[in-house]
Amino acid sequence: MTLTLSTISGSPRGWRVLLGMAFKGLTPEINELKLSEKEHKKEPFISLNPRGTVPTLECDGVVIRDSVAILAWLDRKFPEKPIFGERDEEAAQIWQTTMEVRQYIRQAAAGFLTPVFFGGASLDDKGTAVWDDLTAVAEVMQMEMCFLNDLLSDGRNFLSGATPSAADALAWPDIRLVQRASETKPDLMAELGFAELANTLDHLEGWKQRVFECPGVKATMPGHW
Repeated sequence: MTLTLSTISGSPRGWRVLLGMAFKGLTPEINELKLSEKEHKKEPFISLNPRGTVPTLECDGVVIRDSVAILAWLDRKFPEKPIFGERDEEAAQIWQTTMEVRQYIRQAAAGFLTPVFFGGASLDDKGTAVWDDLTAVAEVMQMEMCFLNDLLSDGRNFLSGATPSAADALAWPDIRLVQRASETKPDLMAELGFAELANTLDHLEGWKQRVFECPGVKATMPGHW
């Protein structure tokens, strides 16, 4: 049985699936599409996924085109090391956190990271961040990071308990991308308050490291980094 995942390097949604597979001990074949050539909008990929989005998973004739749907299918197909829980109450908590991350954190990260990485956000000659509403979207991202930090404040190792789950697979890429922004644009991110914030989010920083130390996670890091 071959699991083939089509994705783009660094895509947060594709990264979610790679993390979920790492948590479950699964190793897919990667069909890495080139964003610069818009291969996700061309044949042969567009016949596989008419929406031209990543990730897309293929396995024995099954094609799944949504990251959360892929993770849910993987958990049914390969029940060992469940990432959506074993008990009813556990599953409810994981699904709730997973869907909150999908709705709010991904939206906040997209609104903030897109201008930082791709939209020309920068500092002016006085060292002030310049971008329409960049400060506002940065504050939204910071609120969501604080939300995750609060979830972890009760001593749990991961977002939904003692073991990594789908919730961690969804949240970690966006939080790691914020770190990437701080690594590549430190002055801008400091001006927006992220350097100071990182010093106060101890639970989130610890969680980020624990996820990274899970088996297989290091191999999911974007190759171009």
